[in-house]
Amino acid sequence: MEPWNRRRFLATFAGAGLAAIGAASGADREAALLTRGVVLVPGDLTLADWPARVAAAGLTTIGIHHPNSPKAVAEWIRTDPGQRFLEACRTARVAVEYELHAMRELLPRSLFEKDPQLFRMDDKGQRLPDANCCVHSQSALDIIASNAASMARDLRPTTGRYFYWGDDGLPWCSCPKCSELSPSEQSLLISNSILRALRRDAPDAKLAHLAYDNTMQAPRKVKPDKGVFLEFAPIHRKYDVAYTQQQAPADVDRIEALDANLEVFSKDDAQVLEYWLDVSRFSGWKLPAVKLPWNREVFRSDVAAYRARGIRHITSFAVWIDADYRKRFGELDFLNEYGAGLVGA
Repeated sequence: MEPWNRRRFLATFAGAGLAAIGAASGADREAALLTRGVVLVPGDLTLADWPARVAAAGLTTIGIHHPNSPKAVAEWIRTDPGQRFLEACRTARVAVEYELHAMRELLPRSLFEKDPQLFRMDDKGQRLPDANCCVHSQSALDIIASNAASMARDLRPTTGRYFYWGDDGLPWCSCPKCSELSPSEQSLLISNSILRALRRDAPDAKLAHLAYDNTMQAPRKVKPDKGVFLEFAPIHRKYDVAYTQQQAPADVDRIEALDANLEVFSKDDAQVLEYWLDVSRFSGWKLPAVKLPWNREVFRSDVAAYRARGIRHITSFAVWIDADYRKRFGELDFLNEYGAGLVGA
């Protein structure tokens, strides 16, 4: 393979999504979503032709995910398999993004001994380095933003969109000042701070605010800076019933939460991060993986509901769909149905 050239790679993808839409029929161009993606972990790339499969399905984007270590992703990208993946994406004209629970590396827990005030307070008044941070510590915000800018130089998406999430479902700060803010408002304060740092190197950078689990509630006391977009990830919903039909009290992530967030964030660049293809979730995050319970009717109903709200960016986790999955369960026919549903066919 020829030597890695970041500038050429970025230039190649500067409109990959729009180019893919341009190849569709007139009706499909109107219906097609701007982002049509899957989110994988590096281990899923044992199925080495993922980029070609994504392109063939009419998708635009692969997001690379790690539950808590962006550094592990950066190290993988520098390996031969990582470089082959990027080259395959370039060849297939598939955009690459990085969707990461990053807080543990943005604010290293080793700093706790030196300055506990950087970290969250629990409801008993004790500072703990177990999760997230204290957003009323300017030092914490500065460290997080600086480390995010450094991380971005190692993991630069081809789309200009960055995804640095808080710790996965873990508590936020309950100090006297932070307790006046919801978890989503605390998270948004961090996103605003990170984006300002990113834009010193990349003036057109955009950054996701993740509405997920304890940050699902729409922020009210904190407003997003221009360039912070909504990413809505309803992990607690059901997948055997269309999203709009889920009204029972036990359904935590109702679609009304999306409506509330769209009162705060622009619908034009809002993204839905779904779990229709997430084998890891359907397997209870325990191996061996189960066969994906693909439900075409629920999927199409959900997409129609998202389109009706003006959503033009949709992706889904597809974790644990790797070479072993292909060997055990056969061809990935659902991937073409997924792509067709997002294109509008």
